[in-house]
This record gives sequence, C-alpha cells and structure tokens, in this order.
Amino acid sequence: MKSFGSVTGFVLPDPKNRLLLWSVLILVSLISGAYFVGNAFFAKEYKQRLARWGLIHTMPHSKFNACKRQCLPFGSEALPEGIIARTSNLEMRPLWDSGKDNRILKRPLNLLAMAVGLKQKEIVNKIVEKFLSSGFVVMLFHYDGFVDGWKSLAWSSCAIHVSAINQTKWWFAKRFLHPDIVAEYNYIFLWDEDLLVDNFDPKRYLSIVKEEGLEISQPALDPTKSEVHHPLTVHKAVSKVHRRYYKLKGSGRCDDKSTAPPCIGWVEMMAPVFSKKSWQCVWHLIQNDLIHAWGLDRQLGYCAQGDRMRNVGVVDSEYIVHLGLPTLGGSNGNEAPSDSPGDNRAKVRMQSYIEMQVFGKRWKDAAEKDKCWIDPYEQANKTSH
Repeated sequence: MKSFGSVTGFVLPDPKNRLLLWSVLILVSLISGAYFVGNAFFAKEYKQRLARWGLIHTMPHSKFNACKRQCLPFGSEALPEGIIARTSNLEMRPLWDSGKDNRILKRPLNLLAMAVGLKQKEIVNKIVEKFLSSGFVVMLFHYDGFVDGWKSLAWSSCAIHVSAINQTKWWFAKRFLHPDIVAEYNYIFLWDEDLLVDNFDPKRYLSIVKEEGLEISQPALDPTKSEVHHPLTVHKAVSKVHRRYYKLKGSGRCDDKSTAPPCIGWVEMMAPVFSKKSWQCVWHLIQNDLIHAWGLDRQLGYCAQGDRMRNVGVVDSEYIVHLGLPTLGGSNGNEAPSDSPGDNRAKVRMQSYIEMQVFGKRWKDAAEKDKCWIDPYEQANKTSH
C-alpha cells in the first residue's frame, strides 16, 4: 500500500507562497483595471478637446470613424460637406429670374481682364468688342477712377468694373482674380490697354494655343508699329508659333542650346495669356506688395505645368500692336498729382526697378530656405547668368 505522501499531482504551495501569489494576482488585476478605465476616460476627454478646438464634431463613435473630412477647405469644418461652395465666378445674376436657361446655353469659358484709363477709351472699346463677340467675360480695372465715363458704350453694363486710383493690373489681379474666383474660366487674358487688335481674333488664338499645348502665351508684336522691348516677342510672318529667339553675336547669346529666359520659355507682361492651371500657380507667384511685378516674367516658366521650353510660346498668326503709351505716372492725364508729370513717370520706373531687385532676392532666399523644393531648371539658371 502506497503512502499518501507519495501521490503525484498538483501540490499546493505553502501558506507564504500562496499569499505572495495572491498579492501578485491582485496587483495585476488592479493595474489592468486602472489601464482600461483610464484609457476610456482619456479617449473621451481627447475627443471632447478636439471637438472644442473645432477639429472634429461630437458624434457617435461609429460615425466618427466612418468620416474623413481632411480635404475640406480651411474654415469650412463646421459645415456639412454638401453645402460647401468652393469656387465662384464673375457671372452677373438677374434680379427678376434665375437665368438658368441662359447660363446653360451661353456660359462664358474665358476671361479678359484689363487695367484701363478713360484716355484709352477708343482703343479699349475695339478690344472689348472683339472679346465679347467671342463669348468672353470682360473685367475692367479702372486705375483713374472714371467708371461713369464708360457708360456710353453699349457693352458697358455687361462688363465687370472695379475701380482703384493709380493701381497696376497686377495689384488688381492679386486682389480680384483669385484662382477660386476664376476657376470656371479656361483661359485668363491679363492685358494692358494700349494694344491694337486689327490682326487678332480671340477664337483663332485659343484654337492655336490648345493645338500647341501652350499653358502660358502671348500674341506676337508687329515690329513696324509696336514698341518692342524684347526680340523674342517680334512677329514672324511665316510662323504660326515660336518658342525661342536666336542671337548669335555679342553678349546675351541665344542659340539651340539655350534653355532659359529670355531666349526660350518666356513671354512679356503686356499681353500674357494663362491657362486655368497655370494661373492657379501664377497668382501665388504675384507678390502682394510688389505691384509692378517686374522680374515676375523670368519665373513664369515654373507655372507652365511642365517643360517651359515646350509649354510657353508666342503666337505669330494672331498678332497685335503694342503702342507703349505711358499711363500710370505718365503724361496722358491719368497720373498722380504733381508739378511735373515727367517726374512721376521717372519715379514709377525707379520703383519698378526696386521691386524687381526685391523680387529677385525673395526668390533666391525662398529657394535656398525650402529644403523640400527641387528646382527643375537649376542647371539652366546657372548657365544663363
């Protein structure tokens, strides 16, 4: 007969060990309970804080997990997504009916925006008539304040009029042509007022731009009648579009190896035309306080939605005349008060040069400080200076 003490199986520990084991189990249970209770408490408090900060709405947990609102426009987080109107346009609405049928059939797809003074009324009238007949929206920036002086023209009530004394078209564009405002327009023509359009048709111009894939462009200038500042803009009689300029002698040479402005990938600032996508970039490039925008033209290629050597060009088959009339600070009666209008013009030009230097420094500093930005034209820019 086997003794009791020889039975194999589970043997209870002695009282001291049992007490230690129970103490450990109780401690683990207390810690686990505190963790789960605390986690639930802090999660609830965290959500409440986010709701107070406006980052989320207080809602059932399952609904909160199913919602993704990261792409909503800044400031609209408190609104249901379906009510948010992200963009606008320059369409004037009738007071007496919805105008729905007319908008569906005749909604303009392109925009002409010009800085104008009453002294150039006759020239502007011819420009606007051509663009309105081609289905454009027209927006006039009145730098002389004489808005009522345009009421005699048949189309005046169809145009958008904005007035601010002695401001440039770039000042107006930065404030009134935000990409969200002009999002419905495929092309934005941002033109000066001293342009003759006898040999220009907006519809034919746009058909060429689309065919050639030009995101940033301008019509060529008639060299016999225009004030020409840069040879790249000169009209070529046997060409439809050109993108580069050749200068094989002297300083500042341009040849087939040139890859940077002003030899290629460049337009002047008196009559630029921007695609919707390029304007979304250009608007951000315009500096709020540098109203003359000198120096901007050399950097427009960065907004060309790809290769500036391909997507920027001058249209020859639809060309204009640039009269080069002095307006702001000039001698045509639109200048700021002064004993000598010529002094004002000199001051305007000096300020333009100053702003060009400021813009150049800002670009250089921004390029150096942004460690995440890669310059696609870095090598070309080095060889062009």
